[in-house]
Amino acid sequence: MSKQSIIPDPIAAGLAAGWKVTDCATLTSDRTFEADVVIIGSGAGGGVSAEILAKSGLKVIIVEEGALKSSKDFKMREAEAYPALYQESAARKTRDKAINILQGRTVGGSTTVNWTSSFRTPTPTLEYWRKNFGLAGYTPEALAPWFLMMEERLNVSTWLTPPNENNDLLKRGAAQLGIPAAAIMRNVKGCWNLGYCGMGCPTNAKQSMLVTTIPSALNHDATLLTHARAQRLLFKGDKVDSLECTALDATGVAASGRKVTLRARHFVVAGGAINSPALLLRSRAPNPHGLLGTRTFLHPTVISAAIFEQRVDGYAGAPQTIYSDHFMETQAIDGPIGYKLEAPPLHPLLLSTTMAGYGKAHTETMAQFPHVHALLALLRDGFHHDSPGGSVALAADGSPVLDYPISQFVWDGVRRAHLSMAEIQFAAGAKSVQPVHERAAAYTSWAAAKQGIAALPYQELITRVVSAHVMGGCTMADDQRQGVVGANGRYHGVSNLSVHDGSLFPTSIGANPQLSIYGITARLASDLAHELTGKPAARLVA
Repeated sequence: MSKQSIIPDPIAAGLAAGWKVTDCATLTSDRTFEADVVIIGSGAGGGVSAEILAKSGLKVIIVEEGALKSSKDFKMREAEAYPALYQESAARKTRDKAINILQGRTVGGSTTVNWTSSFRTPTPTLEYWRKNFGLAGYTPEALAPWFLMMEERLNVSTWLTPPNENNDLLKRGAAQLGIPAAAIMRNVKGCWNLGYCGMGCPTNAKQSMLVTTIPSALNHDATLLTHARAQRLLFKGDKVDSLECTALDATGVAASGRKVTLRARHFVVAGGAINSPALLLRSRAPNPHGLLGTRTFLHPTVISAAIFEQRVDGYAGAPQTIYSDHFMETQAIDGPIGYKLEAPPLHPLLLSTTMAGYGKAHTETMAQFPHVHALLALLRDGFHHDSPGGSVALAADGSPVLDYPISQFVWDGVRRAHLSMAEIQFAAGAKSVQPVHERAAAYTSWAAAKQGIAALPYQELITRVVSAHVMGGCTMADDQRQGVVGANGRYHGVSNLSVHDGSLFPTSIGANPQLSIYGITARLASDLAHELTGKPAARLVA
């Protein structure tokens, strides 16, 4: 495909046109800014909110801890991308180091680096929320117009290009066993099918917040502050009076010594489901029932690696284009934990640091890199009393720490997921299968794998668990004994504070969460725009 197919870079064009962007690393003195609305975070929730509120005529400031990057900065190199675009260089971990968490830290947040998988919130999840958290307005019918608006805005559609071998092996193996599998919708336009989505899209095809809603908000007179860490909200009575930010230096790690103060009529917290609760805890936001930061959920994710005779080249071609919900749909939502199967992209650094083992065994696996295939299982946590999730607290320096103990109820799901993935891989023709577990062997038959996996000890640190999906911590419920935020996104007890991100979710959702955040926050931001302006909110169009 020719270079003429690259979508023009909206960041370069906008900066040349005079966007209001301040890199706080360059400040030589303390600054104060004022707006109608301050939005903390530029990811899925913050980006959608920024466009709706700015297009509705409100003066908006977007605060981002990371840097503003664009397609010219995305070189498809892991060693550059992870430190520049991810929280803690893609090495954020739970308190006990047992779970590695991938989250974005750049303009566009995780939408800039995710793998584009787009699912509406599953109906059983919404039914559970209505039944257990009183969210009567969160029906599939009520949310459908908002999901549709965001699907049209971000070109979410079925990926019609044939899947790469990595994904097709999931499809073929599942078919051999009579397990249904289907295509994943993706938020892309003019995609080159490169497979390097996790390092930032170099062609501007991924319809992330970086190339869609953030540029639109800036075109409607919004202001973007980068390298600005939201430190604390200051309260006066039942209102937020201001937000104190710490300017970071050009590395994005150390404080520069400069302070930024932001004042506004309304404040929207959208820093993601670890950073948002942490900001509110640092700010000592009202928390009469001790719920803030609790019920934080991951999709605990486990992996099964296989070696095939043919080349798999899991780095080439669109990532995650096939999935199966069979092991989700065959479990009652409040029964034994269910899991979604997908095929992640494989890149050398990501694979080598995720695989179990060391020394000769690890070297031998990596030497077969072109022939390696991987499946992952996303476990649907939060729907059973034995899967209460985790909690966000503050370290001594005020930074967030996620404590996420894994119960035997969840380990049971991990074992079943390892068995399911191994059986599918052998059905697809694998020479050997090895669950990513320190004591697992490279099994050469399904019978051996079934026996070996059944005997494995499942516990922290010897079973590799990862997650790219963090939800909850600011649970949404109108009853203040159940949630810290109402069904309208408004923080209980504070008249001018909202939360617009995945931290609202009362549970994990059982699907990749970006589209759920887009649709739900579009609804919340539209209601907020109407309240602040007295006029109907702007509708988003592509």
